[in-house]
Amino acid sequence: MSRLKGVAERDPRVGFRAERRDCGASVPQGLLKAARKSGQLNLSGRNLSEVPQCVWRINVDIPEEANQNLSFSATERWWEQTDLTKLIISNNKLQSLTDDLRLLPALTVLDIHDNQLTSLPSAIRELENLQKLNVSHNKLQILPEEITNLRNLKGLYLQHNELTCIPEGFEQLFNLEDLDLSNNRLTTVPASFCSLSSLVRLNLSSNQLKSLPAEISGMKRLKHLDCNSNFLETVPPELANMESLELLYLRRNKLRFLPEFPSCRLLKELHVGENQIEMLGPEHLKHLNSILVLDLRDNKLKSVPDEITLLQSLERLDLSNNDISSLPCSLGKLHLKFLALEGNPLRTIRREIINKGTQEVLKYLRSKIKDDEPSQSDPVTETAMTLPSESRVNVHAIVTLKILDYSDKQTTLIPDEVFDAVKSNIVTSVNFSKNQLCEIPKRIVELKEMVSDVNLSFNRLSSISLDLCMLQKLTFLDLRNNFLNSLPEEMESLIRLQTINLSFNRFKILPEVLYHIPTLETILISNNQVGSVDPQKMKAMEKLITLDLQNNDLLQIPPELEHYC
Repeated sequence: MSRLKGVAERDPRVGFRAERRDCGASVPQGLLKAARKSGQLNLSGRNLSEVPQCVWRINVDIPEEANQNLSFSATERWWEQTDLTKLIISNNKLQSLTDDLRLLPALTVLDIHDNQLTSLPSAIRELENLQKLNVSHNKLQILPEEITNLRNLKGLYLQHNELTCIPEGFEQLFNLEDLDLSNNRLTTVPASFCSLSSLVRLNLSSNQLKSLPAEISGMKRLKHLDCNSNFLETVPPELANMESLELLYLRRNKLRFLPEFPSCRLLKELHVGENQIEMLGPEHLKHLNSILVLDLRDNKLKSVPDEITLLQSLERLDLSNNDISSLPCSLGKLHLKFLALEGNPLRTIRREIINKGTQEVLKYLRSKIKDDEPSQSDPVTETAMTLPSESRVNVHAIVTLKILDYSDKQTTLIPDEVFDAVKSNIVTSVNFSKNQLCEIPKRIVELKEMVSDVNLSFNRLSSISLDLCMLQKLTFLDLRNNFLNSLPEEMESLIRLQTINLSFNRFKILPEVLYHIPTLETILISNNQVGSVDPQKMKAMEKLITLDLQNNDLLQIPPELEHYC
């Protein structure tokens, strides 16, 4: 009976009175009986205008059947009933909840979406075990400050209400991982709110926000940020420092400029359609190494830069309904699965080609590259920048973007002319992806004092040379889609490495050296054959935020690692 002690102190009659019989047909006794065994009660869609007392007191009063039959079997002893941990009362007609809510202190899930609630009772503060609270699709105009007492809350769903502000102290919900505030009437986001450092998903769409606080960069684990349908004219530069960000939605705002993302190395989808963006430049593209989807539809773009080829992972590009009259032929080098161009005054591509779809457009653009290349006899090509393979070094990328780009050449060796082209320029990024390299070029060590970003993905590497281990300023390393099954111990010397992508290789275990690189924040090793990881060594990696182990041979994820994945 100790389980009821806390409640008994508030109600001295607990245990000495029969269960109130006011449930009627809305809550059958059999449902209550089953809930006492399972700890779960679903009253969704029962046309309730209030929660019956028998629900609030389910773990307090003696069950009705106990009064009718005193000879209980061992499995039916009412005093061994299970505390209610999950209560679903969604899709009803509730206008309020009473303070009797406190009689269910063991609740971990409370789902009351699609009702007519205008407020929440202050007693909600006593649900200290609550992990998921769904109050979406109600009529809340304000949240009680007591909600900040729910320190174990991981999921909070408040979409489709009438909220105008966020209560002070919201940052105390430090375990919150998923927060949905969409379709409310918020005009500001308080800076303190951005201290929710465990947040993974944040939905602020369909509000009245004119700006985001610079402190948003404090959300170190945030992967999914949705700010669609607001009044944003700019986004804070600090947004670009959110290293874990993977999905960013900024559709239907008033943006005139595309943000730059120097630290968002993991950004996979960027949606900025239906804004007023007038220019797309190399500076906007150079850091989007992992981008898969780029949505720029319904803006005011007049051109697409040649540097679009920097987006080597891009699969979907939406440029529809802009003011683009021509496309760079280099766009044909991308491996796009989807390209939308309708609604543009294109003059360089015939409509019949566009109507045939993405692959025909890319094929046409690639053919124009060959047509436009100067012949070998043309004196213009007889320069130090012309390689035997007729593929020229992108000197513009070296000088203005600090990128040494020799990608998608299907070459087995990087010519010396590529490294010679660097000369006295500073290069911070190297992109040798989508070639046929079987080994890492030895001359890469010449860049050890400056390069921080190396992309060697989509090659044929089966081992990592010690030359790469000399790049001690390296922070981002992309080795996906190779033939690797191990990493050298010498990689421990990469004392600044933050992100490593080893997806689509042949690893059977997580490389031991990774445990010894304390700066690592992101390890992507999906689509390998990894059968086990050492959870204790992993826990010692204090800066690790993201560990992607999808599509491996793990039978289960150790519970110690679930918050990384």
